[in-house]
Amino acid sequence: MSRTDLDTEPESGPPPRDDRASLGQPKGLLTLSGLEVWERFSFLGMQAILVLYFADTVAHGGTGMSAGTAASVSAAYGTLVYLVSVAGGRLADRVLGSYRAVLWGGILIACGHYAMAVPTTGMTWVGLGLISAGTGLLKPNVATMVGKLYRTDDDRRDAGFALYYMAINIGALAGPLVTGWLGDHKDWHWGFSAAAIGMTLGLVQYVAGRRHLAGRKHSAEFALSPEAMRRAIRLIVTGLALTAAVAFLLAAAGRLTMGRFVDLLTLVSVIAPAFYFAVMFSSLRVAPEERGRLRPYVVLFLASTVFNFILFQAYSTMILLASTNAETTVLGFGFPTGWYASALIAFEVALAPVVAALWVRMGRRQPHASNKIATGVVLGGLSFLLMVLPASGHSSDGYLMSVWWIVGSYLLLGLGDVLLETSGMSATTKLAPAAFAGQTMSLWFLSLALANGLQAQTVKLYDDVSKPAYFGVNGAIAVAAGLLVMAAAPWLRRTMHPVH
Repeated sequence: MSRTDLDTEPESGPPPRDDRASLGQPKGLLTLSGLEVWERFSFLGMQAILVLYFADTVAHGGTGMSAGTAASVSAAYGTLVYLVSVAGGRLADRVLGSYRAVLWGGILIACGHYAMAVPTTGMTWVGLGLISAGTGLLKPNVATMVGKLYRTDDDRRDAGFALYYMAINIGALAGPLVTGWLGDHKDWHWGFSAAAIGMTLGLVQYVAGRRHLAGRKHSAEFALSPEAMRRAIRLIVTGLALTAAVAFLLAAAGRLTMGRFVDLLTLVSVIAPAFYFAVMFSSLRVAPEERGRLRPYVVLFLASTVFNFILFQAYSTMILLASTNAETTVLGFGFPTGWYASALIAFEVALAPVVAALWVRMGRRQPHASNKIATGVVLGGLSFLLMVLPASGHSSDGYLMSVWWIVGSYLLLGLGDVLLETSGMSATTKLAPAAFAGQTMSLWFLSLALANGLQAQTVKLYDDVSKPAYFGVNGAIAVAAGLLVMAAAPWLRRTMHPVH
């Protein structure tokens, strides 16, 4: 298969309905779902052991960071991923097209994992940079390609997205199980290697199944000729290379330290959403009634930030706490610490259909979207407050809590995530000004970037304060934020129309 074959955008428009397709769905759904299985397998598999690798001793194959620094660097990595995702969606729309963006994003991710499989610290940073860029290209565009498989009146669309979401969760559940076992029984870089192989398998089946995908050419307004596209790509690559070279020189001169880089990402994560909101509030293309709906959306954005500040610590401080102060045996069966990350996903998989069925059963009597989001934030805070109980009353850090404390915390966190993310993304699509429909969803992703950016600063305190104080204060702030959103429910219901 030639490079041209790999890089050619599929034909425009949804493919004709093929009743021979698996489960009555377009064959392209299997291709895209298979890619997501392996992308989530590799991404969350790597993330489940990343903070443990950073915090492990050099003699044992880690980098020797303190626990707080390891959590801070891991959070900064998450910040970078979500910041790049905003640019990735725009790059697909304006330059590459969805198919190419996903293809080259997957290639960068695979190369990044292979780089991390090399047991040197330098290759770790190279790998994380490649994975950040690749995920930013791939993640926001795969869901767009799923939508292109269906015509607007196709009654298979909702069922197709449900199957696609199931594929995401399969990969997310399996990744930490495999990489966690390899990292615990072999070496951290064995775990990174498994993530690399998984992403490679996803790419192979994506290219092999490209004929079943529906690629939509750029609109006439934004179309680029092949030569213009090559120039744009050369410009982007050159800019990234120069940025990397400047960063390397500054680091070599001692001017760009890891701490300063983390601080810079946090600053960008604060500025970017503030800029987006300022542009939308001041834009002449936003009607007065649309501007009115943006005001409650600021509240939802901040609620998402607070909740995800807690959620993302499931892969940092919670994993660190489990690695030092929690049992890793159930009924005599031992398991790696990284497997706790799969427990969180398992709860989300199990609870999502239950919550969906409950809302269907309640119909118009179900809570308003703002109350669902507020409840999710409160549950996130309670998941941290729960950890205060087993962590209290110990004169040293040599204690071990029962596995069920961590599992219970993840149960609350998983339910909160189901409530907040589904309601938040649905409300985003309804509250978005028509002129900024796509960019408002990008703004929702920026709440995740901001959550990671703030987390990158806060987790630095993990080594300096007691565990009950750390989890208690953060949990209490989240609960208070959720209660404030509940208190604002009358105003939110009035200003969020037509969101119910």
